[in-house]
Amino acid sequence: MRFSGPDRKIIGVLFVLAVTQVIGWGTVSLPAIIGRQVSADLNMNIEAVFAGSSVLYIIMGLWAPLLAKAFTRFGARRVMIAGAVLAAPGFVLLSVSTGPVLYFAAWVVIGTAGSATLTTAAYIMLNEIAGRSARSAIGALMLVTGLSSSVFWPTTAFLSEAVGWRGTCVTYAAMMVLVCLPFYVFGLPRQAPLVEEASPSAPAVGPTTAARRGTFALIVTAIALNAFVTFGFSAVLIELLQAEGLPTSQAIAFGSMLGVIQVCARGLDFVGGGRWDGITSGLVAGIGLPVAMLLLIVGDGTYWTIAGFILIYGLGSGALAVSRATIPLVFYDKTEFAKATSRIALPLNLISAASPPVLIGLLTRFGSHTVLGLATLCSCGALLILILLGRRRPSIEAEVLQNA
Repeated sequence: MRFSGPDRKIIGVLFVLAVTQVIGWGTVSLPAIIGRQVSADLNMNIEAVFAGSSVLYIIMGLWAPLLAKAFTRFGARRVMIAGAVLAAPGFVLLSVSTGPVLYFAAWVVIGTAGSATLTTAAYIMLNEIAGRSARSAIGALMLVTGLSSSVFWPTTAFLSEAVGWRGTCVTYAAMMVLVCLPFYVFGLPRQAPLVEEASPSAPAVGPTTAARRGTFALIVTAIALNAFVTFGFSAVLIELLQAEGLPTSQAIAFGSMLGVIQVCARGLDFVGGGRWDGITSGLVAGIGLPVAMLLLIVGDGTYWTIAGFILIYGLGSGALAVSRATIPLVFYDKTEFAKATSRIALPLNLISAASPPVLIGLLTRFGSHTVLGLATLCSCGALLILILLGRRRPSIEAEVLQNA
């Protein structure tokens, strides 16, 4: 992606968002590292401790449609500032938890703050600046934020050894106030509110209300089907590979390759981001998922088929992450993008919370082939919907009139 002229201001915003998104997603991933310490200290089983992450996703999803008006009225900058202020007491509450009630209450607060600061808010911020040309900027941001766990898992491990899990939570609360909040206040531009304007003289262009609702339903369904697979597999991949016959050490070794491949796929999408839109990326990447599933089904657990699965699935799922974020740019202007993205966040976050327990339940009861078969059906369904969305792309003439 090349920046020139007015686009250069995006570089500063990208830097701010990259730092704060890595911190945001890295800090909320702390159960992966301190889960057993929390379990022992609070006398909770490990499943309940990890359910805190499910609460996070559910609360983020429930708040997303409600925050759509706030993003439109006040702009992403002000909403993100409020979210950073709220995140700090959430981590403090987590640090003083003595049992399930305070523990889950803390995740409710953190999830509320996350809805105002993580992913959706960042995309809306970039869209406020760049409009539909924000696709490459979003791809660049995702390229960096994909490394959040690589940065914060060892950070959390170090802090938990040095100051305990409670001290780690307090440290992350301080980070929200001392790092993220100043970045939002001083690093993000003040944008005018995205006020809807209706011009009586403007010609009626684009799809009818019913058609637009149908398009939105297709977008949500395609994103939800793919998210069910990718979010679920991110949680159960090691168990899946073990069910295919790999010992634990080899399953971890193969699984660790996935994140690197996904980041590489995001990098390839970023390099070519100006040449195709989110639907095209989704179509190309979406083909890879059922191919990868079928390869693992027929491969009988051989090393070459598992390696092929990791490679194809990693490239496909990595590019689909960018596609999920950028498909709405094809159909919505600045004002509508904020509303659509916020509404999409509800089913997306609910899917993120639900898919891991569903897939792990199927895996333990019915085996790996049942999980792979369901994933194949979901991926093929999403691919067919993306083909339909491709036929609904707004015409160039309609886009010019809408943006005039």
